[in-house]
Amino acid sequence: MTKHKYLEDVTTLTLNTDKCVGCGLCEIVCPHGVFEMAKGKAYLADKNSCIECGACALNCPAKALNVNPGVG
Repeated sequence: MTKHKYLEDVTTLTLNTDKCVGCGLCEIVCPHGVFEMAKGKAYLADKNSCIECGACALNCPAKALNVNPGVG
């Protein structure tokens, strides 16, 4: 199956790694594999696959993620 991509470099998703507590919830809830964990922190492994659903930001206990669903 082909992995679908969103439009390149238009997503409003941002990750503040200084706030990230490394819980991994973003990686779990993201339906498109945008996040991966490394060294106890999340990072944007495939930002252009973000569909701006907002699941990551809604589930982030540290409020390290921000996305404006439907804008990008």
